[in-house]
Amino acid sequence: MAKLINRVIKTLVVSDLFLNLGWGLLSPIFAIFILGNIAKNSPAQAAGIAGLAALFYWIPKSFFQIPIAIFLDKKHGEKDDFWFMVCGMFIAAFIPIGYLFSSAPWHIYLLQVIYAAGMAMVLPSWLAIFTRHIDKGKEAFEWGLESTSVGMGAGIAGGLSGIVVALVGFKVLFISVSALTIISTILLLLVRKHIFSRDGHIIPFSGGKPVVEP
Repeated sequence: MAKLINRVIKTLVVSDLFLNLGWGLLSPIFAIFILGNIAKNSPAQAAGIAGLAALFYWIPKSFFQIPIAIFLDKKHGEKDDFWFMVCGMFIAAFIPIGYLFSSAPWHIYLLQVIYAAGMAMVLPSWLAIFTRHIDKGKEAFEWGLESTSVGMGAGIAGGLSGIVVALVGFKVLFISVSALTIISTILLLLVRKHIFSRDGHIIPFSGGKPVVEP
């Protein structure tokens, strides 16, 4: 893969794989966690909380994304895109730890809004950087590779989530989600110098490959 695609794209894809491995662990068992820890074993209440938790993520994220994207488009260079992406990932990394300390539905809803804000910072900036650095003539392949990494991460994690909870419990699983998200963020930091130069300007391309300034 190293010879097929440039380092920025490769790092973004691998980072996204770890991100989806982490949150893929959480998605299938989140309602069960709510049932046992928030809803006091009431399936109807747990279903209601889980539904509202989804609302408190998707609606705020949808509202936050557009203003953030407009702001980033107005800024010259990729420095702002990069740091919005990294900061948003760090915010998301600590949300699963917050779930562990939740004891009321509003705790979950508040964490979902914070998570929404973090991911609204991540997605427009991640997509902008990926789009700018994609190798000319390999657009379909590299977007396909990204989609494959997302599917692989979510699929593997989804299959393991129930086993992990059964063997070691929710605490270890939630900490694992945070740890995998932090790894995803660190990977992004390792490629910082390949994304923008010291003055924050976009590094130019030559023949579809990024030219890294010293």
